[in-house]
Amino acid sequence: MNIHLNTKLCQLFNIRYPIFLAGMAGGPGTVKLAAAVSNAGGLGTIGAAYMEPNDIRAAIHEIRKLTKHPFAVNLFTTSNSDPATEINIVQSELNKFRKVLGIPLAKEESITSTSHFDEQFAILVDEKVPVISTAFGLLSKNMIEQAKSLGIQIVSMVTSVQEALLAEQAGCDAIVAQGTEAGGHRGTFNVNDKPMGNNIGTISLVPQIVDQVNIPVIASGGIMDGRGLVAALVLGAQGVQMGTRFLTSIESGAHSSYQEKLLQSTEESTVITNSFSGRAARGIKNEFIAHWENINIKPQPFPIQNTMTRDIRNAAALQNNTDYMSLWAGQGLRMLTSGQGAEEIIEEILEEARAILS
Repeated sequence: MNIHLNTKLCQLFNIRYPIFLAGMAGGPGTVKLAAAVSNAGGLGTIGAAYMEPNDIRAAIHEIRKLTKHPFAVNLFTTSNSDPATEINIVQSELNKFRKVLGIPLAKEESITSTSHFDEQFAILVDEKVPVISTAFGLLSKNMIEQAKSLGIQIVSMVTSVQEALLAEQAGCDAIVAQGTEAGGHRGTFNVNDKPMGNNIGTISLVPQIVDQVNIPVIASGGIMDGRGLVAALVLGAQGVQMGTRFLTSIESGAHSSYQEKLLQSTEESTVITNSFSGRAARGIKNEFIAHWENINIKPQPFPIQNTMTRDIRNAAALQNNTDYMSLWAGQGLRMLTSGQGAEEIIEEILEEARAILS
């Protein structure tokens, strides 16, 4: 098998190395981190799912000041959900955490969460960003056609062969195959029947998707170094997507206490939970997650639960209290390092990969 680092993915996206930065929304992913990855030869990504449209435009302008290379902007395709009937019960339970943190209790009333997805997408089109990546599903047919007419490339995160086939049929240029080892939210399209998402291991998922589609596959989940990159290429992937590996980088926006917790954790520390956002995500188990595991109350659907827990997460961050923060992370935590910049991390990964391939 002839394995090399200059893959078809590199040629398609005009990047030097087959390494994508995951779109880490909500703070950990920064413009500086995205630009650093792009400058180092990979594809940096801005996690814009929670950003206001005008803030996305500002971030795009900033990244263009920092890099002349291609980059991506990641969005969640999920639309608004209606609150479940147990909203008062959930809010009452969340008030227990607010009491611990010493913040105002929330009233047991209806909560709404406004989606700006259409406006967010419009900004990306108006700015003609090089790449749009999506999680939780696909762009509409009209959106894909509009983006492609402007030369924008489309990447979708998938968690099964069926989702990969749907992405290819829809016109995506590449697919991220997200194994269960990956940190953060599961990219499963339909969670009505699978509230905890599809959870297939990376080493099983990647070759099965590769065998079924004709567009480049990007492996994601537990990949932290050059060994993981080479393994992904051997499995048939054209590149890798990495998020957790950059959480403790110099350019990371992850809270300092979050980073400390990451460096103290191991492959046994993470679980998949829907308690913080209403949608399954892998993170380090803490008091908040443990509490929800021990009660018989379902969280509100995404993004309602995410909106309801925001004040708790924000207060916990201000208090450096990791027991009530969402500590998204993959399973490769022993391979994390501190004090490295994104460029140094990528060079280290490439050096190890080249040594294996030589």
